Amino acid sequence: MTTTDSFEAFAAQVDYSLLETLQADPESSSDGDDHLPRQVRSGHYVPVTPKPLPAPEYVAHSASLFAELGLGEGLAHDEDFRRLFSGDSRVARGAMRPYGWATGYALSIYGTEYIQQCPFGTGNGYGDGRAISIFEGLFQGQRWEMQLKGGGPTPYCRGADGRAVLRSSVREFLAQEFMHALGVPTTRSLSLYMSRAEGVRRPWYSPQSRSFEPDVMVDNPAAITTRVAPSFLRVGQLELFARRVRSNAHPGALRELQQITAHLIERNYRTEINAALPFPQQVLELARLFRQRLTALVANWIRVGYCQGNFNSDNCAAGGYTLDYGPFGFCELFDPRFQPWTGGGEHFCLFNQPAAAEANYQMFWSALRPLLEDDSVALAELDGLREGFSEAMRSELEAMWTRKLGLASYDDDLLKDLLQLLASSRADYTLAFRHLSELPEQVEALKPSFYLPIDAELEQRWTTWLQRWREQLGDPEAARAAMRQANPQITWREWLIAPAYERAAEGDLSLIQELQTVFRDPYATPPAELAATYDRLKPREFFNAGGLSHYSCSS
Repeated sequence: MTTTDSFEAFAAQVDYSLLETLQADPESSSDGDDHLPRQVRSGHYVPVTPKPLPAPEYVAHSASLFAELGLGEGLAHDEDFRRLFSGDSRVARGAMRPYGWATGYALSIYGTEYIQQCPFGTGNGYGDGRAISIFEGLFQGQRWEMQLKGGGPTPYCRGADGRAVLRSSVREFLAQEFMHALGVPTTRSLSLYMSRAEGVRRPWYSPQSRSFEPDVMVDNPAAITTRVAPSFLRVGQLELFARRVRSNAHPGALRELQQITAHLIERNYRTEINAALPFPQQVLELARLFRQRLTALVANWIRVGYCQGNFNSDNCAAGGYTLDYGPFGFCELFDPRFQPWTGGGEHFCLFNQPAAAEANYQMFWSALRPLLEDDSVALAELDGLREGFSEAMRSELEAMWTRKLGLASYDDDLLKDLLQLLASSRADYTLAFRHLSELPEQVEALKPSFYLPIDAELEQRWTTWLQRWREQLGDPEAARAAMRQANPQITWREWLIAPAYERAAEGDLSLIQELQTVFRDPYATPPAELAATYDRLKPREFFNAGGLSHYSCSS
């Protein structure tokens, strides 16, 4: 495997499939000088130049992703590389273009179409408000798109500044790589740069705040994190073009829907969908494969205690992986209704994510229907895939719980009783399952995962449950091995992340680097010196703490 060590060699790997095969908004500028809010009525993307960070400083890069892409470690500190991924597209070389691109998409919440957030009341102003893709290329034979988060305003910014704060950028950078290490499909993190020469003012929480909503305005360093994916196509994008078809928004609406669907297949599904198939059959294969990926993804989220917080159609990657780490969180004290985002609701809580996924799949199904209107047989098959979503989701969840409990087959009563015990015992979700992975015979082994002492009645219920469970395990060693692969040793704990981004604002990157080390192998027992910090229950003072137990998406 060759290593790319220079910016010139990196630039030579550029390959713009999106810009070459899809349509630019006909009202856009050719040079990317397009930063004011406006309606975007057609086209798949808008060329936009990002706004460079002044005096950018290195914060972090993902050594594992660099290695996967064949990039030399030194590139993260290369001047031109730093300039490009801190928003300065003027460093473009060779076939690179001196601008990036932003895309529009529609918004649906639980299957209900919304245009209220669009400043024009039409839905034509909703899209990438501060996400600007800056590079697409081939690395080790695989296509990757690189997107700046916080790269400045686009036509979709709705009057905002297009910036991201260091706090949210550190969270997104660390979370993407942690999820990848957990084995959960996700966008990835390439690099993170900040500027202490440019501040961004956002509402946040005062120290020791118990407020539900932010109670102060806080100045933060501006930052740009670069996220990487095979594509950033979302369900909301297909939905936008399907809405335009249904409303006859313009003569080319159906063609644009066909083009973006074909592009999605090419970018995210080509290895599984035969290009020789007629297009309607490719669309059906797309619907089947996306259902498979989406149900598996959400089962994985629940397996590791991840809550997306705001799982709208515009936050649902059409490639079937986790996208948009804004109002996310990981469950510590077990609660099926866990929802860390103050702007969300129980409909997006931890155990309601399968229902949110089904609503998003419904919008995906609805967006594909105009492509098959002349084929009643294909439409019926597509409708069948939609009708089978609940069963497919149930099957994935049952398989996940079976692995998580080390069972040979799924037992619904056993699971329901366990979940009730976890809630009644005030158990830590990750620690409890990790201790269960050692196949304990007595409840005593589980007590370190409980936030409060349990009474004799609850202890007896645990004893009875453990006996029932162990009787179904079969080969204990095989069960233990399966559970250790399904149940991480380490989880994301917000009260340990906050000091990392707070210190980074002062130039101390040591905690970010430490977290990168801890998150690199979350299924392994951390060294004793790290376990003392990262392998413990949430301290009492952090419960109900603004910015730690709950937070707004003030990023």
